[in-house]
Amino acid sequence: MLRRLNSAATLRALRDGGESTLTELAGRVGLSRPTTEGVLAELIDRGLAAESAPRPGTGLGRPARRYRFRAEAGHALGIDIDAHRVGLIVADLAGDVVGGHRAGLDVQGPPGERLAAVRAAVKKCLAVADVDRRSLLAVAAGTPGVVAPDGTVTSCTVVPGWEGVRLARELGRSFSCPVLVENDANLAAVAERWRGAARDADDVVCVHAGLHTGMGALIGGRLHRGRWGAAGEVGMLPELGLRDTTAALITGMDAGPEAAAAALAAFASAEVDSPGSALRGAGVDHADRVLDAAGWGAAEAKEVVERLASRMARGVAAMALALDPEMIVVGGPLVRAGDLLVSELRRRIAPLCLSPVRIEASELADEAVGLGAVRLALDRIDEDLFRLDRRPPTPSDA
Repeated sequence: MLRRLNSAATLRALRDGGESTLTELAGRVGLSRPTTEGVLAELIDRGLAAESAPRPGTGLGRPARRYRFRAEAGHALGIDIDAHRVGLIVADLAGDVVGGHRAGLDVQGPPGERLAAVRAAVKKCLAVADVDRRSLLAVAAGTPGVVAPDGTVTSCTVVPGWEGVRLARELGRSFSCPVLVENDANLAAVAERWRGAARDADDVVCVHAGLHTGMGALIGGRLHRGRWGAAGEVGMLPELGLRDTTAALITGMDAGPEAAAAALAAFASAEVDSPGSALRGAGVDHADRVLDAAGWGAAEAKEVVERLASRMARGVAAMALALDPEMIVVGGPLVRAGDLLVSELRRRIAPLCLSPVRIEASELADEAVGLGAVRLALDRIDEDLFRLDRRPPTPSDA
């Protein structure tokens, strides 16, 4: 047990502290030089550490040997599965992105067809990034809907036939490593605290504005899922104005049931086009045009966005009143950094809250869910790398 404690402490110091000499590393960990040298030998044998090449121009004499964490020893894969497309991000063990890929999905396709398309996109992504599937130490996927602890989608109003899909198990057939599944808004919240607008905040609400608007919450820096994974789903209450968000933008009014149904039908029947577009199909192309026109200052488009913000403000304020966060981050396909929707939400939500709250636009554009999935996978890898009850698996075991 002491050997495992020393190994975990040394590995963490090497990963978090950067390249180090033996003396520097021993001092940070609080171990003797011989003990640290023995631990390093074990980590090198496991493929998690390596001796760095000597630095040029360091003066006379033999330079001190330096060691580094081998971030390339394994990889994490993040998958963002939404109604119309799948996005993938591959990162090394330090969280640095080494590859990515996007592909269109048929929103009306059955679950089996959708899963096959996701698997094909994964194969393409790994090939382009030159990453061996066996080097994946964890995979995480984000999806619309409520996700149970076992990775089953228990409720989903965005993707036909998706409810009841045991997504973690189905994806797990393609990988030899752990596979995790989480709600997309929850992962967006994780990403915003990791690399986005909420890096300096612990209590955060993330608003993910898309076909519907979902929300994820961090409390004390930790994702709050609730007992069954449904925390933050206040948008299920139609009175709060978070359902059919894109439909409301398309129709240009506070969409009633008939108008929303028509807009959603157009959305669902549209063909997938330009893979780089955040919003796709004929219906969402119209939503894109409304947002662009509002950004240019077109009066009618600005009125539409202002009405949408007024509609959404009730639901976002309800979440803020329940959790009293220090920050609300607004992101998702309907949001561009610094755009009118965010500023209007800021203006309309603040008077409804009992305490000051910062409202900021996402800095991650449409990569928030994928990056949050990468972070979730890296956290799972860390659990294995630093566990003390047994020797954790590493790529050298493959």
